[in-house]
Amino acid sequence: MVDVYPPSEDTYLLMRAAISEASAGDSVIEIGCGSGVISASLIGKVRSILATDINPHAVRAAASLGIPAVRADLFHGINSKFDLILFNPPYLPTEDGLDLNPEDDRWLSTALDGGADGREVIERFLKGVKNIMSPRGRLLLLISSLTGLDEVQELARRSGFNTEIVAMERYFFEELYVLKLRRAE
Repeated sequence: MVDVYPPSEDTYLLMRAAISEASAGDSVIEIGCGSGVISASLIGKVRSILATDINPHAVRAAASLGIPAVRADLFHGINSKFDLILFNPPYLPTEDGLDLNPEDDRWLSTALDGGADGREVIERFLKGVKNIMSPRGRLLLLISSLTGLDEVQELARRSGFNTEIVAMERYFFEELYVLKLRRAE
């Protein structure tokens, strides 16, 4: 499906980290679920799971895998608290937004376009995610070296989180990281 971000290296890195982090008692939300494969990998391993995406095609894709999925801009309209929050944000830095064919690829661009520095969506996410985080909550955030590891960690600190790198893979043009964030004490 051309309108949904296909599972790729970043998807599988976050999936492995999520499987490792998740526990049976966790309520989990995946923000920006795309194809839904990460959420699907956790079915039966956690207490509950919910997936969100701004892309209606992604919501349908996740639902077709048996995942409760709702259309939302990040977590807006979500009133529950979650123990584990997963997010593979749009992190590619772009000058003036991605210049994709608006008829064919406009939904795909929402999965890729991270704004001028690649951190616009991440910053918006970090400013509000505590509203859906349980007291024992933690989140796994996938980022790229193109987005700036130090800059994202600083954004997280300013938003009241401690960060830890829990996974990393190198590719010829970037490094991918999974950051585990917890509320700073």
